[in-house]
Amino acid sequence: RAMRQGRGMLIVGIVIVLIVILVIIALWQFNKLRKLKVNVEEGYAQIEVQLARRSDLIPNLVETVKGYAKHEREVFEAVTNARAHVQEAQGVGQTAAADAQLTSAINGVMIVAENYPDLKASTNFLQLQEELTTTENKIAFARQYYNESVRALNTAIVTFPSMLFVGMAGVTKQEFYEVPDASQRIAPNVGFN
Repeated sequence: RAMRQGRGMLIVGIVIVLIVILVIIALWQFNKLRKLKVNVEEGYAQIEVQLARRSDLIPNLVETVKGYAKHEREVFEAVTNARAHVQEAQGVGQTAAADAQLTSAINGVMIVAENYPDLKASTNFLQLQEELTTTENKIAFARQYYNESVRALNTAIVTFPSMLFVGMAGVTKQEFYEVPDASQRIAPNVGFN
């Protein structure tokens, strides 16, 4: 009888240890998925911050170029409209499309600036050009960080054992930050010779 009780206690002990291990694994996977989701949200927020920074630079850039190239009205309207679309964009897909449109419009301004040697030598323009280049680099880094975070989350969602805890963690696959039109994937050329 004492042996049966000893075996019974051993089995209960093993079951308790297994339950504790399963709870630890579940908590670890839950926290892992939630952290990955936070990384994705942080990455998207950084993209938005850098796009806002670029949008803040646009009016100064346009005004500087306008002073030299008064007859290039369509180019300036395109930039203004594209800037508005970036500020109104909701979600990854719309933001990426609006970002691409603004990038294209900025390219138009830079092409116009190429035709005005005095503008290219302007201290104000050179400073704006440098800030825009820095911001474009930060945007590229933010996109890369976001997409890496999305990849990590999406991979965890479809791999074992994380996939068992997706519903409990309340996470879903996320959309990559992609420029929808291949012709708009080229960053604005802000260098002048």
